[in-house]
Amino acid sequence: MSLSNFASQASERHNVPEIEAQTSPEVLLNPLTVSRNENERVFIEPSVNSIRVSIRIKQADEIEHILVHKFTRFLTQRAESFFILRRKPVKGYDISFLITNFHTEEMLKHKLVDFIIQFMEEVDKEISEMKLFFD
Repeated sequence: MSLSNFASQASERHNVPEIEAQTSPEVLLNPLTVSRNENERVFIEPSVNSIRVSIRIKQADEIEHILVHKFTRFLTQRAESFFILRRKPVKGYDISFLITNFHTEEMLKHKLVDFIIQFMEEVDKEISEMKLFFD
């Protein structure tokens, strides 16, 4: 993860995440999809100053689909508490994270990755516990 401070080419004295603005195609890098199957996948969209990581959570049945939707909605309403969590996920995914160069300057890069992995493990655990409660 190598992010740099990149000034906006559209507006002076501003620094916006280029992956969100998408005003300059030359600063967007090749996206990557990592997938176990069609229901579990991660979409990584890098640019020079930001990375957007979108995750589709496994939903084996209708109960899991409802639980995932309600739980991720609950989390995204509290996105400001999670610092890198986006309020609205990318279409086709359940949850998205936005990491900017400011995040990598303030925090250790490997800790950001560890946070996302641990966060998703906790989400999976919570959904499994809720499903057991309903069964």
